[in-house]
Amino acid sequence: WRRTPPLERAALLRRAAAIVRSRAEEMAPIFTLEQGKTVAEALVEIERSATFLDWDSAQLLRTYGRTVPTEPPLHQIVVREPVGPVAAFTPWNVPMSAPSRKISGSLAAGCSIIIKPAEETPATTCLFAQCFLDAGLPKGVLNVVFGDPSTVSTTLVRSPVIRMVTLTGSVSVGKQLTRLAAEGMKPVLMELGGHAPVLIDEDVDAAVVGRLATASKFRMAGQYCSAPSRFLVHRKVYDDFVTSFAEASSALRVGDGFSEGVEMGPVINRRRLDSVASLVEDAVAKGARVAAGGQRIGNRGYFYAPTVLADVPLDAAVMSAEPFGPLAAVRPIDDLEEGLAISNSLPVGLAAFVFTNSIEKADHLSRELQVGSVAVNVFTSPGNDAPFGGYKESGIGREGGEESLESYTVAKTITLRAVRV
Repeated sequence: WRRTPPLERAALLRRAAAIVRSRAEEMAPIFTLEQGKTVAEALVEIERSATFLDWDSAQLLRTYGRTVPTEPPLHQIVVREPVGPVAAFTPWNVPMSAPSRKISGSLAAGCSIIIKPAEETPATTCLFAQCFLDAGLPKGVLNVVFGDPSTVSTTLVRSPVIRMVTLTGSVSVGKQLTRLAAEGMKPVLMELGGHAPVLIDEDVDAAVVGRLATASKFRMAGQYCSAPSRFLVHRKVYDDFVTSFAEASSALRVGDGFSEGVEMGPVINRRRLDSVASLVEDAVAKGARVAAGGQRIGNRGYFYAPTVLADVPLDAAVMSAEPFGPLAAVRPIDDLEEGLAISNSLPVGLAAFVFTNSIEKADHLSRELQVGSVAVNVFTSPGNDAPFGGYKESGIGREGGEESLESYTVAKTITLRAVRV
C-alpha cells in the first residue's frame, strides 16, 4: 500500500466517501441501535466522517518534501514517508467519525491499519470499513479486530509489526497505551478527554447564549469530548443565563432515538447513568441548586433528564471530573480573569468557549486558555480543515487540517553527492 501512487490512494478515498454518503440512510439506524443517539444525529456524523476522507484525499497530494540548500556537488532533500502499520483504538460515542479520522489519515499517508473499535458499537465501524473494501481497497490494508480491550491493545501495541499507536478515548487509557508504546519507542497520536469551560461576559445577551448552550451541551446527550461542561458566568448576567439555559433544557424532548421529534436519546449504558447521577448528588450535597432535570427519566432504558446545576462550588466533583453526559455545571464569577483561572486549573485542556462583545477580551482569552481549540461567540469544534487535539493531559498530536497526516509520516533526509565514485 505504501508503494501505491498518491493519485490512486486519493481516488480510493474519494470512492469510499461517495459510498459512505450513498449508504447514510441505511447506516444511520445502526448508530441508534448500538449507541442510542437520534437518527438525525447519526446522519450528521456520517456526513462528518465522509468529509475527513474528502480532506485527506486532497491533503495526501500536498505531503511535500523540500530541498535543503547545500554546497555543490551535494544535494540534500527531505521527504515524508509512511510511518508504517498503525494500531488504532476508538470510542463508542462517535463510532464512525473517530474511526474515520484514523483510517483516513493512515490510508492517505500510505500506512496499513488495524483498528479496534469500542465493544459497544462494533457494527458501525464494520459498515464503515466495508465501504473501503467496496471501493477497491486491497485486502489486509484495513483490518478490524474485536475482543477483550486490554488483551487486544497490549498485543497490538507491543507487536514489532506496529509502528504507530493512536487512540481517541479517556486520559487513563491514553496514558496506559502511551506507556506500552514507549516500550518500543513508537510514536503516538492521542485525542483524550477534556472538560470544556464556557466563559460568559457581562456584555452579552445571556438569554440568547443560554439557548445556544442548550443545543450544544445536550447534543449526543453530552457524550462527546468537546462538549461544553463548566459554565463560568459573570454575576451581572448570571441569573438571566441560568433561567434561559434551564428553561430551554427542560423543554428538550428526550426519548427513543427512532421517535419523531426526539432531540436527545439515552446515555450509553447503566454505568454512565450512575455516574451522572452520582455527580449530581455530590454537587447538591455541597450546595449546588438543581435548575433543570436532576433525575432519571422513567425506570426503563438509560434516559437522564437534561440537567443544569446552578451555584456549583469548586469542590464539587463535577467541576473537576468530565461528566460525559447530559449535565452542565454553572457557576458565577466576578470577572473573566477569575473564569480563566478556573478554566486553566485542571490538568486537561481540549476545548473552550468564550462569549463576549469585547475584541480585547476575546483576543486575550483565546491566547491564554490552555486548550487545543477556542470558539468565540459560537459553539463549534474544528472539522476536517483545521487541527483538533488537546493541551496537557488531553492528548498528543493533532487530527485534521494541514497537520492531519503528520503523525502518520516520518521525515527522511537524503544526501546525494553528484559525482562518480
